[in-house]
Formats: sequence, C-alpha cells, structure tokens
Amino acid sequence: MILGIGTDLANIERIERTLDRFGDRFRNRVFTEIEQRKAERRADTPGTYAKRWAAKEACSKALGTGLRMGIAWKDMAVSNLATGQPVMHVTGWAAERLREMTPPGHEALIHVTLTDDHPWAQAFVVIEARPLDEVGDPLTYPGPARM
Repeated sequence: MILGIGTDLANIERIERTLDRFGDRFRNRVFTEIEQRKAERRADTPGTYAKRWAAKEACSKALGTGLRMGIAWKDMAVSNLATGQPVMHVTGWAAERLREMTPPGHEALIHVTLTDDHPWAQAFVVIEARPLDEVGDPLTYPGPARM
C-alpha cells in the first residue's frame, strides 16, 4: 500500500547562487558528508545538489509533514547503489515519523527517482508499506497479478 507521495521541482541556478553565497554553511546545514562528496566530484555540482535538495523536499512531503514538525534536512539523505539508483535514508525525526505511519505487520520502503533538465531538478518519492509474514520477513508473491 502507498503511505505517501511527494514531489519537488528545484531550480539549479537558484541552488548554485545559494552555494556561491553561503558555501560550506549551506552545504553543512542541508547535506550529509556522503551527499557532499558525491556532489563535489560531479561535473554538474549544482545540479547534483539541486536533485538532492528536491529529494529531501519530496521526502518530507511524502512523510506528510513538509519541512516542519522537527524534521531536519540531514534526517533525509540520498545515496546511490552501485547501479546508480538513488536510495533515500531517513534518521532522527524522519525515521520516527516513518515508523509512526507504517501499519503493524508491514515494513516501509522509500522509493526515490531524480531527474534534471537544466535549469530544473526534480524528485519523486513514494513511501510503500510492504506486508510481512508471521516471522517478520517480507511476503513474496508467486508472480504478477492476473486480471
């Protein structure tokens, strides 16, 4: 079942101006060390930061709060699998909120997708609740649903 959906559109040039103006103060307030290392080694550093900014905004919306109620920027972090697929990690209050909204007998999964087309960066986040079996393992289904 879907617990939450969030999206955000960020202007890469606005993020670039913010980086130029506030530098490390902005980076350290909003982005984890892993996110900063990823962005700083990319050719499009501002675009990489903008996509992660959008992902954090989208995640906060999917959590049903936006950036209020105690949620912090660094409570949400984007990393990438070896395949390049983005993955959202939540800690602190964001993790607490995720636990609160997850029904008993389910595990929460956060799906995130990122894209950019200068000057825009966009993110979508979907939070899914997947049922668990009696011992706490995800239920597996024999195949696709048939109509």
